Amino acid sequence: MTSDPFASTGHQILASILSADFAKLGAEIEDALAGGADFVHLDVMDGHFVPNISFGPPIIEAARPVTAAFFDTHLMITDPLRYAPAMVKAGAQNLTFHVEVTDDPAKTAREIRKLGCHVGITLNPDTPAEKLWPAIELVDVVLVMSVFPGFGGQKFMPEVLPKAREIKKRLGKHQRLEMDGGLHAQTIRAAADAGVDWFVVGSGIFDSPNRAAAIAELRALIA
Repeated sequence: MTSDPFASTGHQILASILSADFAKLGAEIEDALAGGADFVHLDVMDGHFVPNISFGPPIIEAARPVTAAFFDTHLMITDPLRYAPAMVKAGAQNLTFHVEVTDDPAKTAREIRKLGCHVGITLNPDTPAEKLWPAIELVDVVLVMSVFPGFGGQKFMPEVLPKAREIKKRLGKHQRLEMDGGLHAQTIRAAADAGVDWFVVGSGIFDSPNRAAAIAELRALIA
């Protein structure tokens, strides 16, 4: 576990709390981190950009005192700039927005940067990598979705791997390539081979009765 994931150049595993038991969310986060997850991934959904509603700033704020671990926050929402300040105030340390929701991704990245947090950009499986290029040098993280966002537990889409490789070639040493969607013991090696640095894992961690063993297996596969 690290409070600054950018201090490490190695592979890192993010525990996606979308798959956690929200009735005991604090304990779930602590268990995943104690089991070896590097930090926390939070999926914010608005029911408009994606066909599901998850949570917003109140849940982030409630989870923040549980751990000093980094909060990587994926904004699956139509209007990221409207809600970004509240997300940062609640404790989000990286905000990743979708390129599909803005005509000017470079401007969106700059505005989020002004809030004093890290900035990420992401794209759906059917969005070409070229959509990222206007903002690629302005972000810290590029998140490649390996499922269509909205629900956890979906099947990994291997057809995004060539796109991940293409994006990785454009990233500098200070930037990270992240992947989210269907990552588990059978798929995580392919993501690593495509150049992924950060692996978002939800059900692959939280559906396991032994989170430490599940995370250790994943880490061994990407070692």
